[in-house]
Amino acid sequence: MSTSEVQPIPAARPVIGEEEIEAAVRVLRTGRVVQGPEVAAFEEGFAELVAGRHCVAVNSGTSALHLLLLALGIGPGDEVIVPSFSFAASANAVRLVGADVVFADIEPGNFGLDPAAVEAAITPRTAAIMPVHLYGNPASMDKLMPIADKHKLAVVEDACQAHAASLHGTPVGAFGSGGTFSFYPTKNMHSLEGGMISTGDAEVARTLRLLRNQGMEQRYANEIVGANMRLTDVAAAIGRVQLTKLPGWTEQRRANAAYLTENITAPGVVTPPVAEGAHHVYHQYTVRITGDRDAAMAALTEAGVGNAVYYPTPIHRLRPFWEPDQKAGRNWDLPETERAAAEVVSLPVHPSLSGSDLERIVSAVNELGENL
Repeated sequence: MSTSEVQPIPAARPVIGEEEIEAAVRVLRTGRVVQGPEVAAFEEGFAELVAGRHCVAVNSGTSALHLLLLALGIGPGDEVIVPSFSFAASANAVRLVGADVVFADIEPGNFGLDPAAVEAAITPRTAAIMPVHLYGNPASMDKLMPIADKHKLAVVEDACQAHAASLHGTPVGAFGSGGTFSFYPTKNMHSLEGGMISTGDAEVARTLRLLRNQGMEQRYANEIVGANMRLTDVAAAIGRVQLTKLPGWTEQRRANAAYLTENITAPGVVTPPVAEGAHHVYHQYTVRITGDRDAAMAALTEAGVGNAVYYPTPIHRLRPFWEPDQKAGRNWDLPETERAAAEVVSLPVHPSLSGSDLERIVSAVNELGENL
């Protein structure tokens, strides 16, 4: 059956229902639309996902990373260890505060930072480690936190794809010095656009609130140099609705992923492993294609199954990072990162999938067969 005869299954599908629309309209009618009671209520509600930590809402996940690094005092002269297999925002935030990015390799199983590689990358200038909970799978925090404690390093969790993920019962965003989340429309929950920072340190939380609001707590009483990275009340109202739906959506994602893992049998397709004690929330269902990935993706697209590569080019090979590193004589040896970038493909796993959608995905993948 060709794509002209069937409705393609999208790789991702943002959900904007009547409740979200009504929440936005309700706030618009109040006339109080920026940094008001909806934002405060959203922060309070989100704290339940991060073991009751202080939560500070901002206008994007990138802003969350940027402001958290600033609040922790990380800047010029410092180094931050970051995975290269991630979205560029992870490393961009480090550069934005004037610190140097040190790339470390990933573990093949969870696509997160390899603790041994992190330990080997630490220098006297290292100030922080930035684990990324990629695709909704928690990084090996049980191994990374002792390394950070040993070397007295901050831990900045990039949990932008991992709302409600956990490891051995501890939610992501509650391990390190702070965690960051994104509410972009394709995330597991969204607020159209927005971000959240979690921290266990009340002083860091207060600094974050100043930084997002031009350095002010009281109007015109600027205490520090800040920026405008506030979240609107309209976005927060949408986020609050989505937050109530997140548990159900998460279980549906996990159920969809379980079905795919159980039924995908094609040679050359490696389904995502999950470490013991990890609660994977499947922002993406990412397989490895050990054969001809381009041909496999073309066949899936022809079958009407959406698919995408996150991320085809490791950050250390992107021009803004490659050129300065070359000038500085840095040559990164990241074999697992390179292998992942060459093999990964993400398949639909979102909660809008029907049973027939899942069957079609499995059938299309298994029909790849020996052609891989």
